[in-house]
Amino acid sequence: MHSKLIASAALLGLMMTTSVFAEEAAVPKQTVNDALHARLPEKIRTDGKMISVNNGSFPPYEIVTGTKLTGASADLTDAIGQMLGVTIEHETVSGLTALLAGINSGRYQFAFGPIGDFKTREEANDFIDWVQEYVVFSVQKGNPKAIDSLDSACGNRIAVMAGGSAEKVIQAQVEKCKAGGKPAPEVQSYTDQPSSILAVRSKRADAFFSSQAPLTYFVSQANGQLELSGVGQKNGFDDLYQGAVVPKGSPLGPVLLDSIKALMDNGTYAAIMKKWGLENNMIKQPGLNLGGNLPK
Repeated sequence: MHSKLIASAALLGLMMTTSVFAEEAAVPKQTVNDALHARLPEKIRTDGKMISVNNGSFPPYEIVTGTKLTGASADLTDAIGQMLGVTIEHETVSGLTALLAGINSGRYQFAFGPIGDFKTREEANDFIDWVQEYVVFSVQKGNPKAIDSLDSACGNRIAVMAGGSAEKVIQAQVEKCKAGGKPAPEVQSYTDQPSSILAVRSKRADAFFSSQAPLTYFVSQANGQLELSGVGQKNGFDDLYQGAVVPKGSPLGPVLLDSIKALMDNGTYAAIMKKWGLENNMIKQPGLNLGGNLPK
């Protein structure tokens, strides 16, 4: 509980800085697209709303303050709601496993994420991919443990998000280190990004292995305490796409896909991504289930 309170306090400081940065850019308002609205599932059209679920703060995409969500994903879902003529409400759950379970049980209509798209996850869900991501390490300034690759993670304390793809890659690296006669990494799994980054800042972990976009954000807000490493390497992944998630075969998937395409065509997508410093994660066109396989 104490670490959660510290993480919350740290996140509050990050959000204050973020608001100053992000409010400088205006997001274009959307008009209702009647054709897209007509393609929504009947219950959503009748209710006039749908619920998007997230698993906590994932700056600069999702920043949760109490019941309020800000960030690039919040701006994009606001624009999609305007275009579809419905209200999009946001709910937060703890961890990716609970998020996917909530979607597949019908409690939530979708998660906008972005969430990593892999073939193993596509068995139960469809992904509407709208960013390309990279997985790197966040380490203490000066990288005292020289962690710049999966091989150099051997024998070190590596923080990851519980249930995420990076956790699976590090768990596989545990066996590779052992097979090579090296000490295994100590894997520390956390349910949210702030707790994970706090573990590195407080020196309880030697590195945090996660998506480059949020790590870039956290490093920029860490008062010179942190830096990125392993940038420009595969780090156990092939091309990595992330996006929104719906139940397998949901008619909502194609509607979200065409909504994102429309936001790309009218410049809103680029405006929002640039507003939050995510130019390097933009893709030219969204796609359905673009994900590759997890490393064997």
